Amino acid sequence: MSDFKEIKEFAVEAIDAEIEAVKRLPSFIDDEFAGAVECMFAAKGRIIITGIGKSAIIATKIVATLNSTGTPAVFMHAADAIHGDLGMIQNGDVVICISNSGDSPEIKVLVPLIRNIGDNKVVAMVGRRESTLGKLSDYVIITHVDGEACPNNLAPTSSTTAQLVMGDAIAMTLLRMRGFTSEDYAKVHPGGALGKKLYMRVGDILSTQPAPQVSTDAGIDQVIFEISSKFQGATAVIENDGSLAGIITDGDIRRMLQKSKNFNDLTARDVMSLNPKTTDKEELAVKAFNKMEQNKITQLVVMDNGKYCGMIHIHDILREGLV
Repeated sequence: MSDFKEIKEFAVEAIDAEIEAVKRLPSFIDDEFAGAVECMFAAKGRIIITGIGKSAIIATKIVATLNSTGTPAVFMHAADAIHGDLGMIQNGDVVICISNSGDSPEIKVLVPLIRNIGDNKVVAMVGRRESTLGKLSDYVIITHVDGEACPNNLAPTSSTTAQLVMGDAIAMTLLRMRGFTSEDYAKVHPGGALGKKLYMRVGDILSTQPAPQVSTDAGIDQVIFEISSKFQGATAVIENDGSLAGIITDGDIRRMLQKSKNFNDLTARDVMSLNPKTTDKEELAVKAFNKMEQNKITQLVVMDNGKYCGMIHIHDILREGLV
């Protein structure tokens, strides 16, 4: 049985082998790579990605990355393709075939069939240009590795890592060519926390219950009742013309009680803090959170077209899982 030192050495050797494989990839980014990506960008159809074995698994990941960054893509298993799935290929599609050797039986059968379907282009992502796949393709993207991280040079490791990284290079290049923005990304990632950060606005979280507010001449008992009943830890103070005058937090109330023994004659105007921190209803919720953090406060007054419309508490944002 190996000791811990040897175990760690084995792991480092595998990682180093794959690092070396990835380091070689920039030398394969040539005019043919650029032509292949330009072809994908200009395609009237979709990007179809196919492969067999471990390369098929890499193909599914590349498909997912393309779809999530603005380039429609579909996975087609090379074995299933010759048993009916070729029907998914439409005129104008670009088909990327992934294979380290480029000479697997399925690929040898598949590529000529693809070329017979309409006006399609075939892009090879392959380890050897002189392979069958390389010779039959319109564009060749090389992902050659000197050897696998596997000590027997058998298990696809370095080769599949190189394919994966090259796929990311294609996807990120297309993303930039399309001008795909963070807002575009949010549209196709609405379910996760990342998507929420990019699209959820203060107004989406704002309570539908009446906003906490008192008039400037409201008594302290009314102020305390408003803060307690609306569960925001504060209330806005509103002038007679409807404009925002200030804010009173539960902290303001505690400080008032410490300073004054007789507060029956005090009004909201006497206790309120002027120039409260505000946010707009259309502001991204995560930006509102950042403003609270920066100012070491727990709530913000929310404005809509210059009018007070509510209050957002830091707990409202935390409940949404945005941070």
